[in-house]
Amino acid sequence: MSVSPASSRAGWHTSQPAVPGRPPGGQRRPANTAAPMLTVTLNIPLACEESLTPPARRLLEAAREMLERGEGTITAATVERRPDAVPAGRPPSRPATAPTIPALHILASSRSVLRDGEPLSLTRLEFDLLLHLVAHPRRVFTRLQLLNAVWGYEHAGVRTVDVHVRRLRGKVGVDVPLVTTVYGVGYRLADDARVTIDRSG
Repeated sequence: MSVSPASSRAGWHTSQPAVPGRPPGGQRRPANTAAPMLTVTLNIPLACEESLTPPARRLLEAAREMLERGEGTITAATVERRPDAVPAGRPPSRPATAPTIPALHILASSRSVLRDGEPLSLTRLEFDLLLHLVAHPRRVFTRLQLLNAVWGYEHAGVRTVDVHVRRLRGKVGVDVPLVTTVYGVGYRLADDARVTIDRSG
């Protein structure tokens, strides 16, 4: 503890040295103050789960455990690739025309899905799984979280989610980007998925 003379009042006053994480003057943080939030951005190549290094695998397992305990969320960000530089003296080539991605339209009230205007035959769980993912874009869900949110219980095997995701992809079509697998964690809605929700019709 250090002692220093007061500048505007007679006498002396004491001041404690600043302590990291503690307000000055020995005051405690108010009880109603929101806890600080830590945001971490990681770039891990996820070509396949088998190619992950042991540290990356442990990191993903820790993230999955935090998600399942409700202690955090994972959001996915799209990394845009810069176009390759064109050598001097060579005219830039015309970009290839991207194929048109079929659009999905969800009618929440009638619990039906249209693919470019044509109805899709989905089961109740397939529809609920699709609606849940579309309602939370860029959010990554573990299999356990999807079991709890869509099935309403956690007693079934987590591979049940894999089976329904595979069936949903098959019915929608391989030409429609819909569900992205986040290796080591779970699933999320694809970045380029063209899906709209109509909750009134």
